[in-house]
Amino acid sequence: MQISAACSFLFLFQWWLDKGHLTRRNRRLPDDLSFLVIGCALSIAACTILSSTLAGGVYLNMAVLPAFIGILYASFRSGLSLCAYFLLCTVLFSEPPGLSAIIINSGILLYPLLFGLARPFKQAKWMEKVMLLSAVLFPYMFFVVMLPNMRTIREAQTVSTQVALLTLYLFITVLIGGLLVFLIETAWDKVQVKEKMKGLSERFMWESKKMEQVTDIVQLNIMSMNERGYITELNEFMLKLIRRHYPDYTREKIFSRPAAVLFADIVDKQTFTQLQAVFYNKQRSNAKITCEQYTYQIYTAPVQQGAGYPDGVVMIVQDVTEEEKIRTELDHVERLTLVGQMAAGITHEIRNPMAVVRGFLQLMREKSPGELDSYYQIVMDELDRANGIINDFLSLAQSRVSDKEVVQLHHIIEELSPLLWADANLRGQSVELSRCPALPLLKLNVREIKQLILNLSRNAMEAMDAKGILTLETRVNSCTVELTIRDTGSGIAQDKLADLFTPFFTTKSQGTGLGLPLCLSIVERHNGTIRVDSAVGEGSAFTIAIPYEASEENLAG
Repeated sequence: MQISAACSFLFLFQWWLDKGHLTRRNRRLPDDLSFLVIGCALSIAACTILSSTLAGGVYLNMAVLPAFIGILYASFRSGLSLCAYFLLCTVLFSEPPGLSAIIINSGILLYPLLFGLARPFKQAKWMEKVMLLSAVLFPYMFFVVMLPNMRTIREAQTVSTQVALLTLYLFITVLIGGLLVFLIETAWDKVQVKEKMKGLSERFMWESKKMEQVTDIVQLNIMSMNERGYITELNEFMLKLIRRHYPDYTREKIFSRPAAVLFADIVDKQTFTQLQAVFYNKQRSNAKITCEQYTYQIYTAPVQQGAGYPDGVVMIVQDVTEEEKIRTELDHVERLTLVGQMAAGITHEIRNPMAVVRGFLQLMREKSPGELDSYYQIVMDELDRANGIINDFLSLAQSRVSDKEVVQLHHIIEELSPLLWADANLRGQSVELSRCPALPLLKLNVREIKQLILNLSRNAMEAMDAKGILTLETRVNSCTVELTIRDTGSGIAQDKLADLFTPFFTTKSQGTGLGLPLCLSIVERHNGTIRVDSAVGEGSAFTIAIPYEASEENLAG
């Protein structure tokens, strides 16, 4: 019963450690060390109540075990309180009564040694703690057991049963003390390991959630599969991608099917076979798959186990549909560019024999009768027209860099005004100029801008009848200078506006369809834009917008 009472604090302490979450969540409850002192106090009371005497008047009370252990583990104030409590219990129940018995049974003379060993005891390992406790416990038990029987032991010729029993009591007490320290340390180590594992688990859960958030933030379609090809995890982008083909799919439904089966209904047999090879491949791979009207680039990489064996696959799917379209268009543009360069070279070579033909026609005209002049004139006009078409085509086909200079747009318009007025007078039309009072300077290729204005102006004149009005208007927006060339002609149908700048598209009976594409090419070389506003019966307006730099000259102007 004494042994059970002496060890009862350990059972209470173990129960407290198992319920340790209560201590950490409620600050009003004592901590582990305080509860150990409380358990030791309860064990001291139980041992003292059950105390008795052995043969020879030896005081049998194992309360010294929870008392000494509690003092060594506790803080100074708690240890002092436990000392006073143990002393009080000894005074009340000590046998035989008397001051000397109380001093021996309470071990009060060893209290200074206990408090001196408390600090190194707390810092020592469990074996060292057992040795420190034994160094204090053995002398105490020796005096408690041997001092009342010293005379009997000296007079005895042989070791009596009484002496053997007392010796057994001494060593059992010391042995149980060491065992209790070992069990306390073991219980505490388990709690620390449990707390450490709990911390690692919480950290792992947080890192997992953080990684999940990262995969949801990164705009990549990511999912993972196990070794059987079943999807185990996917981010939001991948879920949206799957729902593009299966709108009613949920995460639970996706996780219940192998990855290859998800695409079985939307791809042909050959593509499905290719998908299966990708999904079940245990090595790094890179494949391009076409599903319906979409093209996907699929990257896979195996997930390795600790022993190096693959335990699934991580897959990244990238939608490259737009990139494929752009690549196709670029290939088409490259082929058109090559054809344009070849055509430009051919037309350039055609001009030379055309010039020779025109020269000989002039010679033949001079030596031919006068009634043939009209025929010769028709042929030479057609040669001139063909040469003009070739010149326009070459200007359009050549993607050269314009040599630009800082000029005032109004100066270019002023230089062209006499020519525009002359053309308008011949047609019975008039020209109006509406100039912005503060027009900034622009970096322009003067020759190309003149060609642009002349082409658009002459197109406008050809679209008008007599008494038509051609208007050139300039204005400044936030970062561009705009030039609007407006006519009062018949206008352009809405269904033809989209094709105006397409090469060889024309609404004129004698047009080549190269004038407006050439104008667009000039505007684009100046980083500008051209806009057409037209209504049938109301005329048309071509607006050219060219950006300008906010320099000190422009700000001053």
